[in-house]
Amino acid sequence: MATVNAPVPADPRMDSRIAEETGAGTPASPKRGGLGGSVWWRHALGILALMWALFPILFIYSAATNPSGTLNTASLWPSGFSTKNFTDLFNDSSRPFWTWYKNSMIISFVGALGAVFLGACAAFAFSRLRFKGRRGGMMFLLLTTFFPALLAIVATYIIFAAIGDVLPALGLNTVTGLILAYLGGALGANVWLLKGYFDTVPRELDEAAIVDGASHARIFFTMTLRLVMPILVTVFMLVFVGLYGEFMLASVFLTDVDNQTLGVGLYGMTLGNDANTLFGRFTAGALLGSIPVMLLYLAFQRQLVGGLTTGSVK
Repeated sequence: MATVNAPVPADPRMDSRIAEETGAGTPASPKRGGLGGSVWWRHALGILALMWALFPILFIYSAATNPSGTLNTASLWPSGFSTKNFTDLFNDSSRPFWTWYKNSMIISFVGALGAVFLGACAAFAFSRLRFKGRRGGMMFLLLTTFFPALLAIVATYIIFAAIGDVLPALGLNTVTGLILAYLGGALGANVWLLKGYFDTVPRELDEAAIVDGASHARIFFTMTLRLVMPILVTVFMLVFVGLYGEFMLASVFLTDVDNQTLGVGLYGMTLGNDANTLFGRFTAGALLGSIPVMLLYLAFQRQLVGGLTTGSVK
């Protein structure tokens, strides 16, 4: 019986020795000279962009801590630290800062929760259910995002003025009415973003739950919402930030000073002859108003990145 000569495996030590003697090892990486070599301009652009982004924040901080509290004496670099503008802002009875703050938080939080719930219900229906007009409905929601919200302000004002004659609690100059107006535009891009993430959930889970006797409502509330929590957090953050900084509709809707939001109230401080003297209080209020958004992004930045990247591939 003939034997077959199998090839002898190469010795890795011999290969490394030959590579060292012949100089045929791993090619060295290209050398970088100077400040970062050929990529120094990227660092320069990054630093320039960072300075451009921090410029307004530094100016607002400098004006808010300036003890004189006027626009004429404001400078880019802080010349000192004083809490006079904050104290004057809190003690101004004609401009209830904390009431504006509370109204903004209530409107943004409740409006974001409502927008997430409505968007999740619509996205679940478009993703999991099959019905006539499903594709047309998705196209219609996409079409509504092409028109700016400014076009609907006059119609919204007339509608809620008529509602206020019957139900004053839901009419103009009410926080509840403004929340309902915001929820009217809660769908659109949110549904498309949510549906893309809902499509990543395997349908076999729904089929197994249906076999066990679960209804669509039970599947939605007890199983699907838990699996799509990152995109829910992402949409909540986007809607919260959008409603928190919304100004146009809020300025038309809210005329009473006690019902105004933070943006509308602070904007009123920049009008009239007192704009120069109230500039320090305005910047102090703007600095405090940025805290909720900053904390929200710091707390949920991982969910934000995960929700946007996962849902975007569908």
